[in-house]
Amino acid sequence: AGDASAEERSVLLANRAACHLKDGACSLCVADCSSALELVPFGIKPLLRRAAAYEALERYSLAYVDYKTALQVDCSVQAAHDGVNRMTKALLEKDGVNWRQKLPPIPTVPVSAQTRWSVPSAQAPGANTSPATAPRGEGGGNTAAGMERARVLKEEGNELVKKGNHKKAVEKYTESLKLNKECATYTNRALCYLSLKQYKEAAQDCTEALKLDPKNVKALYRRAQALKELKDYKSSIADIKSLLKTEPKNTAALRLLQELNRA
Repeated sequence: AGDASAEERSVLLANRAACHLKDGACSLCVADCSSALELVPFGIKPLLRRAAAYEALERYSLAYVDYKTALQVDCSVQAAHDGVNRMTKALLEKDGVNWRQKLPPIPTVPVSAQTRWSVPSAQAPGANTSPATAPRGEGGGNTAAGMERARVLKEEGNELVKKGNHKKAVEKYTESLKLNKECATYTNRALCYLSLKQYKEAAQDCTEALKLDPKNVKALYRRAQALKELKDYKSSIADIKSLLKTEPKNTAALRLLQELNRA
């Protein structure tokens, strides 16, 4: 009726956006979320709902920006971590290795907005610690600078892997994970651990990656490899069978399954 406060109107718009999203009216969801964010910038719910709508519309770069912005507001929101991982994969397939250069700018969230929105995400693990007071070592990826530093460290690790320096790459990935717990970084470090014959550590990293993305093919395959070396054939076969549900024609997985059946 026009006499509601900006915050109340923002909540109503975000709620209506959730209904639009459920109905598959993604463009209407985007419009409502954008209006909600104009009234109250950096609201977690409208950011996540708009990201989900963009994702459904296959506008992956815009979805990526919203998921990344949500993580600046509250780095403990699992849905945003999962969204970033999915969009990274989609954009890599769509635009190749230089996909980041085509991204729209990611807004920097002021500390006031980080603190303000840290309480409602009660469903997220560690949500009682607001990002503003979270220890920088473990939750420090909540700032734009922290996320960017994590990305740079991961890419440095990737370069070291290409040169065959797996031990040094592990150090880079470990530093990156302190700032941002990303699925791809865990699977990359697992690959290094496999090369270094540190099979328990490799399996552990894959387990962490699968917490972030339960169907991640690399994590399932590399954990299966590690478990095979640890002679846990039953668990290794279970991982390969889970992988084959997602990619039934994955030749490497089918070959490993044959080896396991002979073991």
